[in-house]
Amino acid sequence: MNSIELIILNFKETRRRSVNVWNGIPNEYLHWKPDAKAMSCIEMVRHVLEAEHLFHTIIKNRGNLGSYISPWNELEYLDIKNELLFAEKYREEFYTMIECLSEKALKEVVIKRKEVNQVKLLGDYLNRMAYHESVHTGQLLSYLRTLKIKRPQIWD
Repeated sequence: MNSIELIILNFKETRRRSVNVWNGIPNEYLHWKPDAKAMSCIEMVRHVLEAEHLFHTIIKNRGNLGSYISPWNELEYLDIKNELLFAEKYREEFYTMIECLSEKALKEVVIKRKEVNQVKLLGDYLNRMAYHESVHTGQLLSYLRTLKIKRPQIWD
């Protein structure tokens, strides 16, 4: 397996586990949050899906968001299934972009985000994206524990 294949595998495995957790959230708890400042369960799922699109845009523009307008802006919160269906085409575009990368690009393309004083190589940036999703999946597992809801098995 080369680096590109490993990166895609990592994204797919991370998402598979996330979806497993997301599907374990009972519909009556989708809008639950542990405190007033926290994201609700469904807001966190959307945040992960939307952030991937945002990060993809950042990569395409080598760090510049420009006048980014999220496709999720006017989307009503319904359920996990609708969130995943809406994000599906953006996920496929993201995978296509990764598949077109070279090993050299992972080591040489620089992502400069001046607004947050961040400079990262593309390979590093992609790994941080997967980590972002993993962190939020862990948060949702904590939400389920707090609610005393059986948590889905993610370690197979």
